[in-house]
Amino acid sequence: LPPQDLTAYQMERVRDASRKIAKRLNITGPVNIQFVAKGTDVMCIECNVRASRSFPFVSKTMGVDYIEAATKAIVGYDTSDMNLPTLETRNRPSNYVGVKAPMFSFTRLRGSDPILGVEMASTGEVACFGANKEEAFLKALLSTGFKMPKKNILLSVQSSLENDMTHSAYQLHELGYNLFATKATGEVLQKNGVPCTIVGYPTEKGQNTEIPNALDMIREKDICMVVNVPTYESKRLEDNFLMRRTAVDFGIPLLTNMNLVKVFADAASKHVKGELVGLDAQTLFEHYQSETDEDAWTTPDEFH
Repeated sequence: LPPQDLTAYQMERVRDASRKIAKRLNITGPVNIQFVAKGTDVMCIECNVRASRSFPFVSKTMGVDYIEAATKAIVGYDTSDMNLPTLETRNRPSNYVGVKAPMFSFTRLRGSDPILGVEMASTGEVACFGANKEEAFLKALLSTGFKMPKKNILLSVQSSLENDMTHSAYQLHELGYNLFATKATGEVLQKNGVPCTIVGYPTEKGQNTEIPNALDMIREKDICMVVNVPTYESKRLEDNFLMRRTAVDFGIPLLTNMNLVKVFADAASKHVKGELVGLDAQTLFEHYQSETDEDAWTTPDEFH
């Protein structure tokens, strides 16, 4: 928060749909509505009349006690003195960005596939504030226990994503990382002028001794981060699973989403250039102690 990638048109469609849903269902109190936006289509995929885990995150980021507001609304108390944002409120907050990063328990679920689908898989979350999207994102990611890669990164993506990966891979190459890639991904990267070393697929172990095997490199911790992004078109299901699962088992950072890879590459680029200065996370209470009244947009006696 506030939204970083939605267009003004998409946000207006969300506001309009939210207004109609709340009115039609006669909702007073907390409600969690999930939308998916692509192009000019904005569709509601889920509406839960309850507080969600996003509720406290939005409260802290917006500087409003939504639990108190919801309770007052349910029992008919006046909320006009609470400085509540409305559907028409724009750019709040205006001087920082809040990012909520999920935490997972795949290390405790032996043999499970650490890949995400549409269902809820996270078992916790970390929320962080930053001066911009990249700073807040990287701070939140690091707060989940994610370790910044030091040297070598392994890339393996579905063929339909290889052109997108080329841009992020070149960013990482410019930052000084050594790139390793499985055969199909590596050939496309080399064709596009991105330096990388091709490694063997996990199931090819022992078949080709001239090139290193991806699984061996992960197990020996020669790889500092694994990027494995499959799609429904993926054919090498076992190879993809082995790379993901081994990365988790050996404590190697793992990215399995293309949008996440893009934001990570952008954030890492700014981090290396010294443009991100607030990556040492403070607790919210520590932040409040160091914050001046001029920095805060709420008054000292308001929820903050």
